[in-house]
Amino acid sequence: MFLKLQALLAALWGGLLLCIAFVATPSAFAVLERAQAGAYVARVFAIEAQLSLALGLVLMMIERRLARDAAEAGTSASQFSARLLLPVVALFCTIAGYYGLQPLMASAKAGVGVASFAALHGVSLAFFGVKGLAVLALAWISQRRTS
Repeated sequence: MFLKLQALLAALWGGLLLCIAFVATPSAFAVLERAQAGAYVARVFAIEAQLSLALGLVLMMIERRLARDAAEAGTSASQFSARLLLPVVALFCTIAGYYGLQPLMASAKAGVGVASFAALHGVSLAFFGVKGLAVLALAWISQRRTS
């Protein structure tokens, strides 16, 4: 049961990230004025960051449970698997990319700070991309394990 739940949650999380990257954000900037689109996208990313924290923690707990069950059954492998490492990477990218860079981006937008808004936006985009790749890899690995 936990294997299928892990695969489902990872796939849903990956789908959410793809929808934000390829549908919600470009659509907002195509339809709304720049300031309104920025405010809308900022809200979307705030919600996504909270969901990413929750999903990442849940997926890590599921993997720890699966590892514990395997250890009790005597078929334990490494305690640090890709299915544990990938949500950790995604959580790191969420914390660094959203919670770390958003305040700096707000300051840069106001003209205060050491880095430009464009540079910080690029770093934030890189964190989002790495998070998306980690989550999609987790979905793929988890799905292969349930087959």
